[in-house]
Amino acid sequence: MNDLTKAPAPQRRRKPDWIRVKAPGSKGFLKTRELMRELKLNTVCEEAACPNIGECWTKKHATVMILGDVCTRACAFCNVKTGMPRMVDPLEPEHTAAAAAKLGLEHIVVTSVDRDDLPDGGASQFVKVIQALRRETPSTTIEILTPDFRGKMRAAVEAICEAGPDVYNHNLETVPRLYPTIRPGARYYASLRLLEEVKRHDPMIFTKSGIMLGLGEERLEVHQVMDDMRCAEIDFLTMGQYLQPTPKHAEVADFITPQVFDAYGTVARAKGFLQVAASPLTRSSYHAGEDFAEMKAAREAKLAKEAARKPAVGV
Repeated sequence: MNDLTKAPAPQRRRKPDWIRVKAPGSKGFLKTRELMRELKLNTVCEEAACPNIGECWTKKHATVMILGDVCTRACAFCNVKTGMPRMVDPLEPEHTAAAAAKLGLEHIVVTSVDRDDLPDGGASQFVKVIQALRRETPSTTIEILTPDFRGKMRAAVEAICEAGPDVYNHNLETVPRLYPTIRPGARYYASLRLLEEVKRHDPMIFTKSGIMLGLGEERLEVHQVMDDMRCAEIDFLTMGQYLQPTPKHAEVADFITPQVFDAYGTVARAKGFLQVAASPLTRSSYHAGEDFAEMKAAREAKLAKEAARKPAVGV
């Protein structure tokens, strides 16, 4: 077959103006990158090619990715490397706490790759990281974003909840219909049960989950996911635009406009979420500290309102 008869290579869809960001390169960005290298820490900001890395790292906000940089699964949307991971770094918890201290973080987000090769799925490393942060930076609030701990969920969730994170995040990622192609290694209802289990174990831990839009989901499917999340008592919903990391990953079916994101956000708030972040550039840890403060204030206001409604009990 000569060049004239070869099938043309598929072209990636051009990003609209509202999804474009400036290339990173500020002094703050470079200092944050230098610190991550110095402490030998991985970040989901780099590994997942987050479009907000320039803004976040300039503000010294980095999302640490523990348990290495190689994932045991191969989700169609994710840019993290897939393969056989290396041994868990025993110094990772202390290095994470050191990074939080040096960056002066008031709020830190800690996530991980999937580690189906480990007996506990990596839950004990999350526990050690939380404990190290509590020792070294006790005023820092802690948000974790965990995998689903396939086959080890209940024990993993109980151990992590006992360590006392402020926010427990686990992303549903997309609507159930798209799981076989987008998230084949996971199960939609298992992810919902994980977040239900967090609330069962400790109702005061905030729960959080997110989905990507632009993968071919339909509006009513998105609304159903919201309802499922509220049935699981999830407090915080994030919604952002899916971006294809490389040509080998799932293609973008549609670029969702900011106006449609606003409409979804309005529906989500009406359904009772304490906090909603919905925009093309929203990611799980984007503006996480500010959102946590707003969510905490919203819950306090809600509890105060409920207490005011209760009739006084006679003595």
